[in-house]
Amino acid sequence: MPLVTTTEMLKKAQAGHYAVGAFNVENLEMVMAVLKAAEEMKAPVIMQTTPSTIKYAGVDYFFAMVQTAAKRASVPVAMHLDHGSSFELAMQALRAGYTSIMIDGSHESFEDNITLTRRVQEACAPSGISVEAELGKVGGKEDDLDGGDENPYTDPQQAKEFAERTGVTSLAVAIGTAHGLYKGIPRLDFDRLTEIREVVSIPLVLHGASGVPDEAVRESIRRGICKVNYATELRIAFSDGVKEYLAANPDVFDPKKYGTVGMQHVTDLVKQKISVCGSEGQA
Repeated sequence: MPLVTTTEMLKKAQAGHYAVGAFNVENLEMVMAVLKAAEEMKAPVIMQTTPSTIKYAGVDYFFAMVQTAAKRASVPVAMHLDHGSSFELAMQALRAGYTSIMIDGSHESFEDNITLTRRVQEACAPSGISVEAELGKVGGKEDDLDGGDENPYTDPQQAKEFAERTGVTSLAVAIGTAHGLYKGIPRLDFDRLTEIREVVSIPLVLHGASGVPDEAVRESIRRGICKVNYATELRIAFSDGVKEYLAANPDVFDPKKYGTVGMQHVTDLVKQKISVCGSEGQA
């Protein structure tokens, strides 16, 4: 089927009290692995790329891979720009065919974030492309993303104003998660999430879910999260599979052989995360 936007996908998740898994893909093998998992679980899925991944190959390469995957799929697939770092990059992804765009103005002032986000939303609206934004800063460091040493949480009333003034279709909120690997067990502010959900009607997004205990993710979904982002754990799974195979078979030089093992590790992980999100059978 053709690629779909995340708008209806996340509205359905919101109504059904589950979340859609959003998985960062770095190469062909990860695209194939994520699709296989979604097909086996009969779940809608979002594949996404960060600015650093796009620098590696370009929006056209990644879009072509995910578009091909979607054409072969029997489940809904969306192609999402994760943490779009500028208006220009957002427009590149829009022109390439991405069906969902995140513009991350969280490092700007509140008003500047609104201005930037509104500009992207207005550019995407005529073609019906979904727009995600972020308010508050998700901490940690991953790729070019740096949440800083402080982790200011999302203010519920600011979130309400931000959603109303920008017109975005989903909002990433900061409740204590971080990008990359955690040094300890993250403690999420569930009460804050509940307060945000009470005043913001659009679907809410949880970033930095890699390493967050599954039960904490489930509780976030119970309190209103409709999209959950996973990146670091997928990279680790793929790399671990490749390393294990090459350690046992050091003379192998065919990338397809160790790539297949890496893919299976990713597929197994994605299936487990889809189960955590509660989206199995929701395609």
